[in-house]
Amino acid sequence: MTNLTLKQLRYFEALARQRHFGRAAETCAISQPALSMQIRELEATLGAPLFERGAREVRLTALGQDFAVRSREILRAVDELAELARAARERLAGRLRLGVIPTVAPYLLPAIASGLTLHFPGLELQLRETVTPRLLRELADGRLDTAVVALPVSEPALTEVALFAEEFVLVRPEADAGKPVPDRAQLREMRLLLLEEGHCFRDQALSFCDIQSARPRELMDGSSLATLVQMVGAGIGVTLIPEMAVPVETRSAKVTVARFAPPQPQRTIGMVWRRTSPLARQLQEVAEVVRAAAGGLRSGSDTAGDAPA
Repeated sequence: MTNLTLKQLRYFEALARQRHFGRAAETCAISQPALSMQIRELEATLGAPLFERGAREVRLTALGQDFAVRSREILRAVDELAELARAARERLAGRLRLGVIPTVAPYLLPAIASGLTLHFPGLELQLRETVTPRLLRELADGRLDTAVVALPVSEPALTEVALFAEEFVLVRPEADAGKPVPDRAQLREMRLLLLEEGHCFRDQALSFCDIQSARPRELMDGSSLATLVQMVGAGIGVTLIPEMAVPVETRSAKVTVARFAPPQPQRTIGMVWRRTSPLARQLQEVAEVVRAAAGGLRSGSDTAGDAPA
């Protein structure tokens, strides 16, 4: 076991995650033969195979699954050693791996990136946009430093910091402008367009409408808020979107925006990071910069629309 190296562990982690030698090699910025050789040497050191090789993908063996858990712990601990040194500095510098959910990223990321670059001149921002479950897994695995998500996530291993709250608005076809705004019961009887499974915003919209199950004739899925709004403009149905998305998504669509009567549906956006992160103090400062960037963006926008009934 004395020949086990951190390089081999990182290559193993990449292959375990990608389940494909070519993609894993690309992730590690090495050739596929070099990656294969390192994995073979690792398996020879252990005296047992870690992967089952298939024609199109590889799978972890039972040993490989156990090894993956321990190797992630080791790699995360090694990364945190480097973070200890960064945490000792007066200002945050170097790499910051930031994840953002898709219903926030297109609207807030430009302001976040500008604010962080201005506040932390030596910061190298690495951005990742994906749904909440993946962001939380990557945080737990040490592949992200922090993430902007909808709260609460209710993960004991994570610190949650609320940044701001925003309302949901109703998007209807242009022809519906001026009509009474439907309540929850009426929404349940309409053709409601929602994001596909995996998006937390979908769950929040279903919760507001008090819909327990998706009925195929009444609910339709889209891959993005932009798709949903364009479908509404085509007269296919109605949808809910977060307020920050209105200026971007409705400017080229034949739709009208309306606010619901109180209590209006809303969500809380916040930042999360591992409680064990040595960068906790600096991440708190990052959260303040993100909050300020979001505040400036939201104060500069004015969501016009129908008044609630």
